[in-house]
Parts: sequence; C-alpha cells; structure tokens
Amino acid sequence: MPHSASAKKRHRQNLRNRERNRAVKSDLKSQVRKLLDAISTGDAAKAKEELRLVAKKADRAAASKTIHKNRAARIKSRLSTRVKNVGSAGGAPVAKGRKTTKA
Repeated sequence: MPHSASAKKRHRQNLRNRERNRAVKSDLKSQVRKLLDAISTGDAAKAKEELRLVAKKADRAAASKTIHKNRAARIKSRLSTRVKNVGSAGGAPVAKGRKTTKA
C-alpha cells in the first residue's frame, strides 16, 4: 500500500482510470460482437452501420490512449474487409496479398 500522500492519490487515480479504461474496452468489444453477428447473418446494411459505430468507438478509445492507435486501425481494417465480403462467402476473412486457388 502507498504511504506518501502523492502515492495514495496516484493509487486512487489508477483505480479510477482502470475502471474507465475497462468500460471503454468492454464497450468496444461488445460493438465488435454486434458487427460480427450482423456479418454472420448476411445483413449488409446492418453490418455497414455497425462498422461505422465500431470505427467511432475504436477511434475514441485510441484518442484517449485506452488502446494504441495502430490497434484501432487494425480492428477497423480487418472488420471493413469482412463487411465488404458480406455478400460473397459469408464474410469470411480474406488474406491480404494472396491469391486463392481452387484445388
């Protein structure tokens, strides 16, 4: 446990910020799950709307440094690729830069 007044204050701040960061991350993960559900059902319109909300939440989390900006970009990139493929192959992930061959 902290002994000095400044250490006690820092401990309180850390606890408060931890709760806030956990809430932001949980909210982002919930939104991603909603998007993945929309993709799995094949609803392109709903998937696009959910992607917009995921991007907004990811950008806000990155702006507050709850998550790294590159992680937010990675989330948006991977999910936008899946949303683009909702009509074909049920939104399956596609490897970038690789040609798929049929055996």
